[in-house]
Amino acid sequence: MRFVSSLLCCKLEETRENTTLLRLWFFFVVLVSNSACPDKCVCFTSTVKCLNQGLFAVPQPLPANTKTLFITGNNISHLTAVSFPVPLEQLTDLYLTGNQVELVDHNVFNNLPNLRLLDLSNNRILHFSAQAFPDYNKLLDLNLSRAFYNRTSMDELFSLLRSGGALQLTRLDLSNNDLVVLPEDMFSRLSNLTILNLQNNSLIFIQKGMLSVPRLRELDLRDNALRELPNTTLMDFSLKPGLQVHLAGNPWLCDCNIEDLVAWLKTSEQVTDKQNMTCSDPEVLRQLLLLQIKELECTFSGEMKGVLETSYVFLGMVLALIGVIFLLVLYLNRKGIKRWIYNIRDACRDHMEGYHYSSTFHGLRIMTQTGFVSGLSVL
Repeated sequence: MRFVSSLLCCKLEETRENTTLLRLWFFFVVLVSNSACPDKCVCFTSTVKCLNQGLFAVPQPLPANTKTLFITGNNISHLTAVSFPVPLEQLTDLYLTGNQVELVDHNVFNNLPNLRLLDLSNNRILHFSAQAFPDYNKLLDLNLSRAFYNRTSMDELFSLLRSGGALQLTRLDLSNNDLVVLPEDMFSRLSNLTILNLQNNSLIFIQKGMLSVPRLRELDLRDNALRELPNTTLMDFSLKPGLQVHLAGNPWLCDCNIEDLVAWLKTSEQVTDKQNMTCSDPEVLRQLLLLQIKELECTFSGEMKGVLETSYVFLGMVLALIGVIFLLVLYLNRKGIKRWIYNIRDACRDHMEGYHYSSTFHGLRIMTQTGFVSGLSVL
């Protein structure tokens, strides 16, 4: 019994020693990590956070084992090649949101070869270099929501996307950037793109090339300026049965041109928020759900029929008034018109008489000449 007790005591002491060693190792790791952590930042294992510290540049030096880096809510207006001067081979997720970034210069991300996620949302970018990323980069997720100062500042980004500067991209967020028209075939080189967010812009129609992405599975077009969708677009949607589309919040014009869209919505399950799609015009159908439309304006139903009948009556009155005025003008100028008709009649008669006289004279001359020749022959 004493032997067993002693054995248990030894085991307990050994466990306590191991626990103490683990604690000391943990505190040592934390101490080492903190010693390499930049000023005004917090570091834990492979995550570095520099939040709302009023920084004017990316803090240095960053730990070499950094995988996730948060630098948000600061005043870093310029991102250049010196922002990341040494390679960070393990960095995969970079959050630079809300830093009032105005410049994203060329080669800025060259020392981040394994970057997978980049969040530049909530900035005011004026210049985004088409050479910002290295060739054959591994970027998968790019968030540029509310990132640009105006539409013209996005031209170089468009060039980057169209040239294949982010071939591996699977998710792209361009929401809240006041976009009106996108360049044709802008996304055609993004063969791996699966999620495209264009919510809360001012897009007036869908470019043909927007749907030429083979792996696209989610397209967010909510809160734009779409009034209708042509049949070619509906067909493109139908050819991608796995594509989920968000269309609510657009000012749909519910006239006869939207009839095919309504019919398609009632049979397709691709539009996830079709229950929230409402008419904006005409006024008689405003706020009416598209799925509840039974008769469109082109069917001349309801109040619209009365409007058309009123229009027809008004048109008839106008035509009648024009007819009365025409008859009145004829009546007031009846003598002149009569005189004009007589003049035309006399002119025609004189012309006919002249023609008749000329024909008779010509006939007599022929007869005379013929008779004269015959007489000569007899003689």
